[in-house]
Amino acid sequence: MTIRIVLAEDHEIVREGFKALLERDGFKVVGEAGDGQTAVSLTREHRPDVAVLDIAMPVLNGIDAAKEIKKVSPDTRTVLLTMFSEPHLVLEALRAGVTGYLLKTRAAADLEAAIREVNRGAVYLSSGISRAALDAFLEKRRLEPDPLSPREHQVLQLVAEGRTTKEVASNLGISVKTAESHRSRIMEKLEIHETAGLVRYAIRQGIIQP
Repeated sequence: MTIRIVLAEDHEIVREGFKALLERDGFKVVGEAGDGQTAVSLTREHRPDVAVLDIAMPVLNGIDAAKEIKKVSPDTRTVLLTMFSEPHLVLEALRAGVTGYLLKTRAAADLEAAIREVNRGAVYLSSGISRAALDAFLEKRRLEPDPLSPREHQVLQLVAEGRTTKEVASNLGISVKTAESHRSRIMEKLEIHETAGLVRYAIRQGIIQP
């Protein structure tokens, strides 16, 4: 049976390249997205076997999109495409329910194998990721909870992208007062008191690209 895929990548040329690779390898792309929020909507609509997500997308990044996809389509497996191999990002992805973590430098060679592996229920980590470093990091961080809720992650990304409070509220379908409340709680939890600090935090966590 043909594996059905939703593909999310914000650079159209890159997305077209990945789509060509996928179709060449016999997969069916049932939806394409340029941001994480659209990827979640398409996944809810099409219920694909696999969602292939870029980690750094506008509105909703790949890791947070994976969390939402797990809620709206539990049977859909997710493969994350990224340039970053830092263990803390791999850990956050695994916590989000991602089952494939693929470095873009290996995508042309390994994308087909990654999709087939996760589709059969396995976890696929790109060969460029240090397993020893990841194991050490998992051991160290296993009991440390994420300080932010899923909604606060969404607000943080939009703020770090330069959106105004009104734009954050409109994008998430909440009131301006609620958006302001989320922003205040984020700053309190992270002990960060200016927007520039939130931007730096978002970059360090891989929520946005510098």
